Amino acid sequence: MNISRLLSRNARKYPTHQAIVTEGKELTYQELNEAVNQFASSLHHRGIGLGDKVVLFMPNTKEFVIGYFAVLRLGAIIVPVNAKLTQGELQYIVDHSDAKAILVHEWLWETCRDLKTDDLLCVKTGNAQDSWESFETLLKEGRTDEIDCRLTEDDEATILYTSGTTGQPKGVLFTYRNILTVSTMMCVEFAMKPESRILHMMPLSHSAPLHLFLVAGTYVGSTHILSPTFTPESLLKLVDQERITHFFGAPVAYLFTAKMPNIKSHNLTSMKYWVYGGAPVSSEEINIIKEKLGTDLLHCVYGLTEAGPSGTLLTADEHLEKGGSIGKRGALGTDIIIANEEGEPAGVHEVGEILLYGEGNMKEYYKDPEKTKETYMNGWLKTGDLARVDEDGYIWVVDRKKDMIISGGVNVYPKEIEEQLVQHPAISEVAVVGVPHPEWGETVKAYVVSSLDGEKLDQECKAYLTGKLASYKIPKLYEGIPTLPRNATGKILKQVLRDEIQEVKS
Repeated sequence: MNISRLLSRNARKYPTHQAIVTEGKELTYQELNEAVNQFASSLHHRGIGLGDKVVLFMPNTKEFVIGYFAVLRLGAIIVPVNAKLTQGELQYIVDHSDAKAILVHEWLWETCRDLKTDDLLCVKTGNAQDSWESFETLLKEGRTDEIDCRLTEDDEATILYTSGTTGQPKGVLFTYRNILTVSTMMCVEFAMKPESRILHMMPLSHSAPLHLFLVAGTYVGSTHILSPTFTPESLLKLVDQERITHFFGAPVAYLFTAKMPNIKSHNLTSMKYWVYGGAPVSSEEINIIKEKLGTDLLHCVYGLTEAGPSGTLLTADEHLEKGGSIGKRGALGTDIIIANEEGEPAGVHEVGEILLYGEGNMKEYYKDPEKTKETYMNGWLKTGDLARVDEDGYIWVVDRKKDMIISGGVNVYPKEIEEQLVQHPAISEVAVVGVPHPEWGETVKAYVVSSLDGEKLDQECKAYLTGKLASYKIPKLYEGIPTLPRNATGKILKQVLRDEIQEVKS
């Protein structure tokens, strides 16, 4: 089985069933399959074939979906990239992936205008321009005859690039088996069916929206509602109008929506699975989201790109007592352990690293065998996330391993400090990092986005944390900044903050 055949099968089984709904237009499964054949035949005519890498640089549009399936139908390897990347970031991925073609949406044309695209097939939506051909022309010229992709589950399908928070992004190479494993998990764990209506607002260039929702929904013949951008207003409007049953969003998307004053004016009762993941979220924030959305159907998924993604899940019922945890079991097809420094299972409340095992785990980092080897331990994927298990078996993420601070021989976890400080009414964002110190090894510094500044910020933060955290955890240094540095996916770039730090002299 391969992903292309999922779509072909649905075109036969559900020819008139909605496959895509976007901006007032729709494609049935038969229409989508025909469009994929047309576009694939034109790509093939221009030299794209087995094993070729094709970069897909588009927001969540019907052209993204057509391009995605068309590339896979030819046995080529799809390389979806985030629509918010800069030209330099995009150029790196085009070069590193050995791309033979690039497919771009006209909304992103300015980013691509000066790309070095020698020997690449360049296609953009809208009118042809310079050496760039028109997506619509290729679609119109192609043949609707069925193209049968005969690749197996062990063949390579996709390269997704990590967000590169600590350096250049890494290309995560997946086989069809990896992707079909995690999409099957999602169908089972979250009861996806042909009647399901899945809203896509998070970028389809990311592993969870792409593999856990687009591919999984296509597996069972669900309807995909596409939105090129996220806003709280459009989320509420689309759930109401399109009778959405499944939605995945980062916690920040839920928190922004929870602040909308008109939530109660929208009918959200069609929703069966409000799913979140991709970033830490506290139990206090979960309670706010549940109360504002008026729902007990909040579900957490934990995983990482390299795992497909797969990992753990916290069901709606479990949120009642364990909100803020990532659950107590691996999702379908995935094993999980919390390993101490000796590689043995950690004890109750002992901090260890999360390790994952399953067929969803990536094949390798593209062109980086050494990094691939470092990431695996006897077949288990090392996540780099530190966690502890409570007396009921539930897992609580403590922090990223690379972010842990060792001050005076004691481990300090920035996430714990950040969760406290951000509750201060005058503070909107916080990032805590370690500063080199000649005596203690490291000391703790907080970068704070706040209406407070200078000495007042220092005094107020220390006073606020006193009694909430042990004294050794309370940052000794504070700096007010207008915004925290983030990459194109919204992740905080702590390395940028660390690079600006000088060692404390005393």
